[in-house]
Amino acid sequence: QVQLVESGGGLVQPGGSLRLSCAASGSIFSIYWMGWYRQAPGKQRELAASISRGGSTNYADSVKGRFTISRDNAKNTLYLQMNSLKPEDTAVYYCKMEGVPGDYWGQGTQVTVSS
Repeated sequence: QVQLVESGGGLVQPGGSLRLSCAASGSIFSIYWMGWYRQAPGKQRELAASISRGGSTNYADSVKGRFTISRDNAKNTLYLQMNSLKPEDTAVYYCKMEGVPGDYWGQGTQVTVSS
């Protein structure tokens, strides 16, 4: 059984910062790819940032230059540093893992950007 547990969400003012974490545990043999998705109310889930095992990163245009994704392979942990947050970043943020034994999602963590 594999579990992904996100943490670090919360309420922050516009211009502020948050750091999300996603810890993977269980019978994990290999993680190829990890990513952060987000889903705002009434909108489809979108990929915000991703990182390969080798460290290659990709970002949605809407977060490029403000968000930084990183991973600690030894700890099977994924991070998302979010700076210069905007109200439109408000969403539930989910981490996803693709690897062996399969693909898994976290339960989500709420990020609210509001004054």
